[in-house]
Amino acid sequence: MQDEHCQRLVREADRDRFLATLFAPGEHRAALFSLYAFNVEIARIRELAREPFPGELRLQWWREVLAGGRAGEAMAHPVAAELLGTLARSGLSPAPLLDLIDARSFDIYDVPMTSMVELESYAMRTNSALIELAGRILGGDGETLREAANHAGIAHAIAGLLLAFPLHASRYQLYVPLDLLARYGAKREEIFAGKANVELRTALAELRLRARRHLKTAAELIPAVPAAMLPALLPVAPVRAALESMERLDYDPFKPRELPQWRRQWILWRAARQPRRIAG
Repeated sequence: MQDEHCQRLVREADRDRFLATLFAPGEHRAALFSLYAFNVEIARIRELAREPFPGELRLQWWREVLAGGRAGEAMAHPVAAELLGTLARSGLSPAPLLDLIDARSFDIYDVPMTSMVELESYAMRTNSALIELAGRILGGDGETLREAANHAGIAHAIAGLLLAFPLHASRYQLYVPLDLLARYGAKREEIFAGKANVELRTALAELRLRARRHLKTAAELIPAVPAAMLPALLPVAPVRAALESMERLDYDPFKPRELPQWRRQWILWRAARQPRRIAG
């Protein structure tokens, strides 16, 4: 069935969001899985389409589906069919998902992220938007949810990009903003050559500091978010531990240590019972 396909896809490709969804009320889980499965489909386009043109074709297909076109193809695609059903039942606009697709078009090219402003905009249009939409599926709305989602999503995105840093460098992709690298004298050619010099390490340390600031602001906002909406924010819970692992003296940005799965599950379980730990 379509909902089972979405659940399986999220379980295999996005374990944190899969586990977080299990803490949501049963009647909302299928909708959350369809949202997160859509995100998996968009996020992995670079892996499936190694050249920009086929990647753009895949993104355009999703744009047309969300705009109401390609009805027959959409109904035959388990993620698309389930997502369209979620949007119809929840009364959600497809606009944030269309914006997410536009933001993700950055992923299929090798152009660098130019500034911190551009990086944070990318994070808000992708990770933050996903958190807010999940919160809306759970019945939430309002400025508090939006602000908490914005800050939590930026922190979550930065942590994820730092973990994916070696993969991106191997593809000559650069998500660390050029203005940040220039501030410390870090050079692109040295990054692509795999050199973890002082300049790069200093730039990445400031990037982690920026993530911590957003996480702190999210922590201040989360107590005002209704309890029913918290499963939408739960995937952010491992971010602090991930950032802390990058503060170790033996940290190598080209060989980052991912948190063991058992620890991620423990962090999520504990945060589900003590929401202050989601970003605290």
